[in-house]
Amino acid sequence: MTWYATLGALCAADQPHVITTFGDANAELQAYQQGCTITPLSHFGLIRFQGEETQPFLQGQLSSDIRALPAGGVQYSSYSTPKGRMQATFMVIRHGDEYLLQLDQAILPALQKRLSMFILRSKTKASTVEELGQIGVAGPHAQAILNGLFGTLPTTFSSAMHGDVQLIALENQRYQLLAPTSALPALWEQLRAAGATPAGTAVWTLSEIQAGVPWVTAATQEEFVPQMANLELIGGISFTKGCYPGQEIVARTQYLGKLKRRMFRMQVASDIATSGMDVFSSEMNGQASGKIMLAAPSPTGGMEVLVVAQIASLEHGLHLGAVDGPALHNLPLPYAMN
Repeated sequence: MTWYATLGALCAADQPHVITTFGDANAELQAYQQGCTITPLSHFGLIRFQGEETQPFLQGQLSSDIRALPAGGVQYSSYSTPKGRMQATFMVIRHGDEYLLQLDQAILPALQKRLSMFILRSKTKASTVEELGQIGVAGPHAQAILNGLFGTLPTTFSSAMHGDVQLIALENQRYQLLAPTSALPALWEQLRAAGATPAGTAVWTLSEIQAGVPWVTAATQEEFVPQMANLELIGGISFTKGCYPGQEIVARTQYLGKLKRRMFRMQVASDIATSGMDVFSSEMNGQASGKIMLAAPSPTGGMEVLVVAQIASLEHGLHLGAVDGPALHNLPLPYAMN
């Protein structure tokens, strides 16, 4: 039994790593909007890289500048095909002498196997992290609650160790706690006692959407060049580092101005939006204009989504699933679009 199952988590039958709710999904959304929520990040997995040549190995595989990642730092990144299409997005975490790659749990085994194929004689080793787990903390009261438990908090995209708990600060009033799985139930109860509300996976996904963070899932693998998903706007691409898979396509897209798609945050009056679902626009003659990258219920009704679509389609309007499907309405992102 998983550690979070003992705390009242209800999981999807076909996706045991996805927590549907802790009992009242609407109350969880309101707590995220007005207070503080805590979510087991069981829909993510971690790949550990360790060894003296880990940094140069990852530098040659991922889109971000791994050399620029300080001790305790975190950054977004991606791994692409030679044609520049993302197979995965990551949050890279410096954890002591190790590098941890956080990614969607469902695509982890295949990605770990693929990256391991290229290790060859490099003095690094990849393994799945089994003994550590994560809790996401989000909402307007998150900082105050964590400050009360841990004292001074780290700055955004850095972390601090509190015993065996690594406290990671993210954008948009969001934090992650990385700790031994055996320590998570007690940590969970501390957070609950301080006023945090348990919430399902969808609430954390909503926080990712509102932060404009793209996560590649099984439904969107090899669909997008990194810039289509705004990855360079959140520090996930270096244009000055050396070669990595897809680098030539990524650089050409950046410097020749050929980007025709971007990722937008939108809301739709529907409850059926899901990762990989097509969106349509009237000027595309029946062809899809783009795809949903992430989707989650909104506290104000309907769903919020991150959608990668043709920039030119915005003025004609985007619709979910069909040209006459529910309309998508633009919402602001927390960073400027180029």
